[in-house]
Amino acid sequence: MPAIVVIPARFGATRFPGKPLASLHGKPIVQHVYENACGARRIAAVFVATDSERIADAVRGFGGRVLMTSDQHQSGTDRIAEAVVRIAEEGMELSPQDVIVNVQGDEPMMRAEMIDQVVALMDDPRADIGTLVRQIRTPEDVFNPHVVKAVFGPDGYALYFSRAPVPYYRDVFVRGRDYLSPEEFAQVRMYRHYGIYAFRKASLQRFAGLAPTTLEQAEKLEQLRALENGMSIRIGITDYDTIGVDTPEDLERVQQWSSTSS
Repeated sequence: MPAIVVIPARFGATRFPGKPLASLHGKPIVQHVYENACGARRIAAVFVATDSERIADAVRGFGGRVLMTSDQHQSGTDRIAEAVVRIAEEGMELSPQDVIVNVQGDEPMMRAEMIDQVVALMDDPRADIGTLVRQIRTPEDVFNPHVVKAVFGPDGYALYFSRAPVPYYRDVFVRGRDYLSPEEFAQVRMYRHYGIYAFRKASLQRFAGLAPTTLEQAEKLEQLRALENGMSIRIGITDYDTIGVDTPEDLERVQQWSSTSS
């Protein structure tokens, strides 16, 4: 089924104000995200959802489509839920089973192929939500709390997400130590979660109406709200890598990485 992409983008990020408009190779970050999304084959439309007129003007300036949303949202998912209402007001009706993809506005390296892959996960009618992971390739990421780990069953559905090193390899990890030797790391298989989500419209509406949960608040991971409320999250394993931009230092890393890989 065709899907739409909604890119939540706000100007007032605490660690990096104005982040969506920061320049990357001569274009604002949000333009890179938008253009990559437009390259996906299973996408019928792409929108940027924002509360900032400056971001809206920039998006219109490169020919993008904008949905203005409230400045009171606590998360990108909440902003997307409002954006879906705005889409309906513009005459694009979505059925409860239609798919909306949340591509964060600070992911300029998120590839079109990754968007198509997460949409394809929703071909399974049991899936409320789809998302992507990649096998962790370096031992440094195992204990890094900024690298979110995903645990999923043989059926490809998520069991848990954590900032901690999960699963815990009892025969490999040494208590009190937060590093692995190359030999120890070779015995570990963990998956890094990427913050791209595909929702059915009905699932998005349900999720946005749920209160934050205990595990979500403990780990500061929004997707745990879905699991705690019995929603199913289907996992896709990707070979692609991406770097999100949370700080100016991250932007420098992306500049270097994208220059090297291009």
